[in-house]
Amino acid sequence: QDTDEFILPTGANKTRGRFELAFFTIGGCCMTGATFGALNGLRLGLKETQNMAWSKPRNVQILNMVTRQGALWANTLGSLALLYSAFGVIIEKSRGAEDDLNTIAAGTLTGMLYKSTGRV
Repeated sequence: QDTDEFILPTGANKTRGRFELAFFTIGGCCMTGATFGALNGLRLGLKETQNMAWSKPRNVQILNMVTRQGALWANTLGSLALLYSAFGVIIEKSRGAEDDLNTIAAGTLTGMLYKSTGRV
């Protein structure tokens, strides 16, 4: 059967646009950053406290490292995703076209802006 599964308003697209996908991209990057940051914080916390006996101070120090790194990575990746999505939507609206050039330009502008702050 070749009929559509969903009823769409007249003139509506069957696929999501760049603006609708921006929310998924930003949220996904924040969650990914928090996960990787927490794992990195756990690794760093265990490494820094390896000479300490298992006790409350060691547990607190490890948890502090996990939450600090998780928040740092989530913030960084979320900010990058926000910039990428914003540049992508702006370029798409200004050009009036949906193609790979928008993605390349958005990624390039995001990388240039990120590197312009002097971060490594």
